[in-house]
Amino acid sequence: MSYRPQVVTIDDRAVEHLTEFCRAQGLQKLFMVADTHTFAAQGRAVQEALVAAGFDFKSIVFTDEEVIADAAHLFDVLVAAGGEARTYLAVGSGTLTDITRFASHRTHSQFIAVPTAPSVDGFASIGAPLIVHGVKITVICQAPLALFADLRTLAQAPQKMIAAGFADMLGKLTSIADWRIGHLLWNEPYDESIALRTLAAVQICVDNADAIGQGSPAGIRRLLDALLESGYCMLDFGSSRPASGAEHHYSHYWEMKLLREGRPAILHGAKVGVATVLVAGLYDRIRQLSRQQVSDLLEAATWPSRAEEEALIREAYGELAGDIVAEHKAFLDPTAAQVETLRRTILERWEEIQAIAAQVPAAQEVAELLVRVGGPATVAELGLEESERDLAVANGHYLRDRFTVRKLVRALGL
Repeated sequence: MSYRPQVVTIDDRAVEHLTEFCRAQGLQKLFMVADTHTFAAQGRAVQEALVAAGFDFKSIVFTDEEVIADAAHLFDVLVAAGGEARTYLAVGSGTLTDITRFASHRTHSQFIAVPTAPSVDGFASIGAPLIVHGVKITVICQAPLALFADLRTLAQAPQKMIAAGFADMLGKLTSIADWRIGHLLWNEPYDESIALRTLAAVQICVDNADAIGQGSPAGIRRLLDALLESGYCMLDFGSSRPASGAEHHYSHYWEMKLLREGRPAILHGAKVGVATVLVAGLYDRIRQLSRQQVSDLLEAATWPSRAEEEALIREAYGELAGDIVAEHKAFLDPTAAQVETLRRTILERWEEIQAIAAQVPAAQEVAELLVRVGGPATVAELGLEESERDLAVANGHYLRDRFTVRKLVRALGL
């Protein structure tokens, strides 16, 4: 199922709208997924209203300090839901929505989203980012049947979650540029109208950065509108490509590393924001290169052998390397002719590459926008080491079979 939500409301009557919708649709059996924080923010009100209205209501409320979209939490949801058909309710932000999206889809059920923080752009998308055997992958599932957002709840969300949503949107500045470069140099599928829609949504956030940072209802409404539009763009394209480039690959690398080492998780959007600063820095470098400099770099560069690449992957990912190698196959086994074609295309179309790079704000400008909404702009502010920054830059691009500016820099030998 890849349709858009039938109904989307963003106001102060989310629970009332939800109750009316379930009654009108004949959705008698319901199952809510929440955690202790989102239950307090919105779940209790949802439960009380639906039980009072006579619905057959069940729920699972995770008590973990950190809820992860992994096999253990998915299994807990499936056990708690039981065997009968139910409509799932995702009351929470990104992770809880992804868990619910996957579990409902795999049980041939529908789900309704009740976001409690404007922290991610995936509420209305079809992809569920999951941790599978320690690797971050996106599984195509379904969009919600409907979405009901309570503006007061969203505005009262922790500032770090609001800043994370803003940062997730800023990531589209580099993901769209990466998408255009992937289309230009690697013939990846592309849709200009969706790219323009995504960038327009980003601009809404940039234009309202101060209001978003202050947590004003008007600013939060515009942020959620933008986040939903990004989700619709992914939905309409059929994958996360419009919204996920090198900046998300860095973020995924950090997430997987923290998980392997048993360290506290960091908000997805916060990681994406810092990674966007780093990737914008790569575009800064691209803008500084003349065509002659590129010609000289390509002449001197050598494409790494499969053995060299595999060795780097195994060093960076350890026991997860097998899955990473499989995901990265297209870049590990190019023929000599494919490598030569790529190099020739880079040189011949350098002016077009420069035009794409020119549309990405300078890294310093991205960092300043993050600071304006109260979000982290450096790896140190994330609680990561400089060495972990370098590891993500060196190894994050292995995670997805996508051509990004990071792969362009690699091809140039920079």
